[in-house]
Amino acid sequence: ASTTTAAEEDNKHTDHNMSEVFVRVRKRDLEKLTTEVMQLRDFLPRVLNPNLMEMLHQARTAQTVKELLVQEQEQLRQKCLHLQSRLDAVQTDCQREREEKLLLREQLWQSGAELQQQADFCSGLGSATCSLLWSCSVIEDTVTHWLGKLQAFLAVAAQTLESFVRSLDVELKTQTEDQNSKEHQFVLALAGTITNIAAVTCGRDFLSGSAHTLLDILMKLLELMKPGLLLSLGVMLMLMALYNVSISVKGLKYISENPGLLPLIWTLLNDGEWEVCLHSLRLLQSLLLDEEVLLLLGSSLLDPDLQARVHHLTSSVEPSLRLAAQQTLEDLQVLQQVP
Repeated sequence: ASTTTAAEEDNKHTDHNMSEVFVRVRKRDLEKLTTEVMQLRDFLPRVLNPNLMEMLHQARTAQTVKELLVQEQEQLRQKCLHLQSRLDAVQTDCQREREEKLLLREQLWQSGAELQQQADFCSGLGSATCSLLWSCSVIEDTVTHWLGKLQAFLAVAAQTLESFVRSLDVELKTQTEDQNSKEHQFVLALAGTITNIAAVTCGRDFLSGSAHTLLDILMKLLELMKPGLLLSLGVMLMLMALYNVSISVKGLKYISENPGLLPLIWTLLNDGEWEVCLHSLRLLQSLLLDEEVLLLLGSSLLDPDLQARVHHLTSSVEPSLRLAAQQTLEDLQVLQQVP
């Protein structure tokens, strides 16, 4: 093998570099290329007008908006999935609460039934107990023996009657209401016991001084009484209790200061039961026999309508009612003559 000189190596390297820099092109091809370049130079300005550039800009903008919408859609999808998971959790909680509510409703119904049973039992027990007290209170010595414990009994009686008054709904009560129920019998027995206590001197003195709340409740209960709401016996018992209390000077003074007493008597004088009218007249007579009460109620007692109603009762077929009406009318006429 022959040794290559340095000059020969340099010539080879130079030829190789020249072959990379220069390209041999036919003259005809060069002219053709030049023609095409010239044509493109003339044609491009007509193609690349402002409208096309605007369209390209809008296309790029639309592409950007599209990408943003895709991102927003993905975010909404993730949010939707999150809300769906929360909805599932809430529905699960709602179903559990619905089941708990049904369970509580059943427990409430059971408790209501048990409470009603207890109330019925208490009403029955109270009715039976007060019926015994009513029977025992007929004896005067028994009432005298009770004086030391009357305060507690009258407090319970006042609370019971007040609860009964609050439960009355005169718009819903009808003539067909069960008047023999344990609750009504309980109230009647209480009223009868109070009436018998007031019939004894020591008893009415005690009521006049220490049972003002009870007296107010009796008058309030009589205001709410309507025909068919209770047996007339209940009204008569309460009227008799107030009349017995009115025999006491302190008792008469207290009940006469109640502004609803005289309108109550007017209303009861129009009652269809003659016995109710009789006891109302007796209570009115008690008011007419006290000078302080006359000074307090004088103008109301002189009302012509009141005298007309009393005069109408003088024609009653019941002798006792007719006599009481005649006596009361005479008292009213005497009152008119007093200066």
